[in-house]
Amino acid sequence: MESIKKIFKIGNGPSSSHTMGPKKAAEIFAERNPKADSFRVFLFGSLALTGKGHMTDYIIMKTLPKPTEILWEPNKNLPLHTNGMRFEALDNQGNSKDQWDVFSIGGGEIIDEASDTNENHIYPHNTMADIIDHLEENGGTLWEYVLSVEGESIIDYLREVWEVMKDAILRGLEADGTLPGVLKLRRKAPSYHVKANMQNKFAEDDTFLFAYALAVAEENAAAGLVVTAPTCGSCGILPAVLYLSSKNHSISEARLLKALAVAGLVGNLVKENASISGAEVGCQGEVGTACSMAAAAVTQILGGTTYQIEFAASTALEHHLGLTCDPIAGLVQIPCIERNAFGAQRALDAALYAIHSDGRHMVPFDNVVEVMEQTGHDLPSLYKETSLGGLATIGLHGRPPKQKPKQ
Repeated sequence: MESIKKIFKIGNGPSSSHTMGPKKAAEIFAERNPKADSFRVFLFGSLALTGKGHMTDYIIMKTLPKPTEILWEPNKNLPLHTNGMRFEALDNQGNSKDQWDVFSIGGGEIIDEASDTNENHIYPHNTMADIIDHLEENGGTLWEYVLSVEGESIIDYLREVWEVMKDAILRGLEADGTLPGVLKLRRKAPSYHVKANMQNKFAEDDTFLFAYALAVAEENAAAGLVVTAPTCGSCGILPAVLYLSSKNHSISEARLLKALAVAGLVGNLVKENASISGAEVGCQGEVGTACSMAAAAVTQILGGTTYQIEFAASTALEHHLGLTCDPIAGLVQIPCIERNAFGAQRALDAALYAIHSDGRHMVPFDNVVEVMEQTGHDLPSLYKETSLGGLATIGLHGRPPKQKPKQ
């Protein structure tokens, strides 16, 4: 596995696969073609189907330094991944001088046919079971395992991640108004935060949690600065549970950074053994993984054992199996934003459920990850970030319910 820095990327929303990845690809291609007179970019598959809503064309044209033509190929996929791009550098006669096929595989990561996916691997273990066996034999906790592999410098990076997460929450709690895009969706985080301050104790934590998750997800939808955790579309879940722990329950920064390390490890395991790309496995790979990461983090904060943390991560992902990725109008807004709020709540539930157990359970985390990947491959493409099925078919103003046939 690679460094958990690859799970926690800092950048602008609204989509890690549709904006952060293409932006990175455009930067690389521009650097290798400084004398190009213009560019032509083909977008394939999911990138073509939902690229306009995700601002893919905007970010590519903004990043490339010369005039750029965007061509959409929604009915064609390149090998390796459905999020395919073909960059061409053109001379002043419109002749192609360089071409590059590249793929945005989720979480802001890009690969091409020459990529060695093992090149930057630093972790000696690739499954939760192997990590737990290693800890049983050598002692230590999951966060200590991360530090032993990554080095103490990872704490400084996680501290930067945490600052960006907090800033996104604070901005989102103050930003009234309407999100960009054809849905004209009003921001909800500020009103939820006001109501949380007026709630009785029974509902207080839940409402604050909703406000924090909405704040980050809405900032992402408005192309604000966020941290992939593990993606932009699911970036509100982990910050919400950490901020609730910090602000409402006085958990120290040192303990939060340890929890972040554990969350990164869980996300890394899903990315290594399955996928965090909505275009590849549906929203179970994004919100499901984020919920699993957050559940593990909260269990770490609550003083859970390694087995309880594994149980929390497992059950949080298990109860998102089959979740579709079907954004209306291709925007990372409906149902994405609310899924962050409910994912944060489910993460707390999974952590509390695990912390009250001894950590023993029937279905190990690694098996749930395997099932999630297979379930994602079995899902029709309609439900994997193409906006061709599910909620995406409802349209901007809803649709009337189907009429029951008369008896």
